[in-house]
Amino acid sequence: MPRKSLVGLAMFVLVQGAALASGGSPMPGPRTSAPSPRLTPEQQATQSYNSGLKHQEKGDDLAKEADAQAADPKKREKIESQARKEYEKAMKEFKAATEKDPKMFQAHSGLGYTLRKTGDYDAALAAYNQALELEPHYSPAIEYRAEAYLGLNRVDDAKSAYVTLFSGDRKRADELQAAMKRWLEKRRQDPQGVAPEAIEEFSKWMAQREEIAGRTSALTQPKDDRW
Repeated sequence: MPRKSLVGLAMFVLVQGAALASGGSPMPGPRTSAPSPRLTPEQQATQSYNSGLKHQEKGDDLAKEADAQAADPKKREKIESQARKEYEKAMKEFKAATEKDPKMFQAHSGLGYTLRKTGDYDAALAAYNQALELEPHYSPAIEYRAEAYLGLNRVDDAKSAYVTLFSGDRKRADELQAAMKRWLEKRRQDPQGVAPEAIEEFSKWMAQREEIAGRTSALTQPKDDRW
């Protein structure tokens, strides 16, 4: 992943997309030894960003717990409400980070993640677009923007994102592929305005991509030189 220099104290950051679900990783914050100098806007942004990641992670854990409560709708609803509150807290922190440091692309991506998780797909796309305008190759934003496209039934845009990730970040491409499979399952149960033929066309496209992915994975496997 590309490196970004955040002006401030010990802020040379390597952002790795696999660290957290949003693709963000905690950034080094200011030291707490007294006397503490007044924080710069960039340092304040870093603090807000790191706080947002903590709330986001709690929201993700609660969301997974809610998914496991399919047999108990009331309990599931309660946990989903708790998850939403954590996402809203994370959203507030990420927004504060973008206001303090508008160039922090990771915070824009995190904002997009929480907006998507709370169902505001259009606003999520705007946040992801901002992140990618600042850092075009930031694969977490590419992948999660594609999931927002799926939420809006914009399958062609999601396809394009998959092709981009497949050649640039295979792990993220696999994550998007899993999201696409979930989308297919849901739309087959409830099309939500998507034509049946469009769903089946997308299913065929997915099957073709899976075949290609399988072939390329086999080519990259280490060879056994034993006779």
